[in-house]
Amino acid sequence: MIENTAYPNPIRIGLINIMRGKMIKKLSNTEQSKALKKLNGWSKTEDREAIFKTFSFKDFNEAFGFMSRAALKAEQINHHPEWFNVWNRVEVTLSTHDANGLTVLDIELAEFMDDLV
Repeated sequence: MIENTAYPNPIRIGLINIMRGKMIKKLSNTEQSKALKKLNGWSKTEDREAIFKTFSFKDFNEAFGFMSRAALKAEQINHHPEWFNVWNRVEVTLSTHDANGLTVLDIELAEFMDDLV
């Protein structure tokens, strides 16, 4: 993802702060709404502060390949999804337990997953 650096992206700034070891903070309602508009097909869950999406693939190999690539990114940013796989379907829920809600890590991982498909 290439961004115009003349106008700082608050999500990108938050991610950089996390990588520098600063405390992770939950996104405000406004930040969540803005971030969700940029994501493809993600929805807020009803039972807690999280986002959810179901990915469908041609077969199990494609689904598992997606999970493998997403797992590498999750390890890189030390943020792991809740997910469930049956054959060609992968259901993903993202939330940051330490912040008790959505953070830049969830948005970063969701964007990455969207870019994989």
